[in-house]
Amino acid sequence: MAVTVAELIAAAPDGQSGALWRLGTSGRQLDANVVRLLPGTDVAVHTEAEVDVLLLAVAGGGSLTVDGAESDLVPGALTLLPRGAARGLRAGADGLVYLTAHRRRAGMSIGKPPSTEPLTETCAVHLVCGRCQRHAIEVDARFCSRCGTALAPRPTAT
Repeated sequence: MAVTVAELIAAAPDGQSGALWRLGTSGRQLDANVVRLLPGTDVAVHTEAEVDVLLLAVAGGGSLTVDGAESDLVPGALTLLPRGAARGLRAGADGLVYLTAHRRRAGMSIGKPPSTEPLTETCAVHLVCGRCQRHAIEVDARFCSRCGTALAPRPTAT
């Protein structure tokens, strides 16, 4: 169902900061959010080590800091926030509403971190990512849903 940013803002309670909308379909490879910051509030400088993020300012205004360089955010300002870059946002006098989009992150898990060594074993049922060893159970999977690595083609029966 399509919705406009104006409808999202109008439906949000006064004083609500945070996500006004997010993708919610299962099995997706993309995450996206529409976020509102109230006037004068900020997202503290932090580093996102896992994914690049595309940011589009859609209402209000403010400032963006990336690796110490500050720029103004006005509606329509579009920028790529590369993974590994320190970034922070500050809403201006009218607040700030922005859209972010990025590759879906892996879910949290308990246990040892994924190996960086190529996988030498195979699974008779699923494709297995050579980078993080996650099983791709979808028949048409071409990329790992955890780390985004391209999967080897599924073997064909002979």
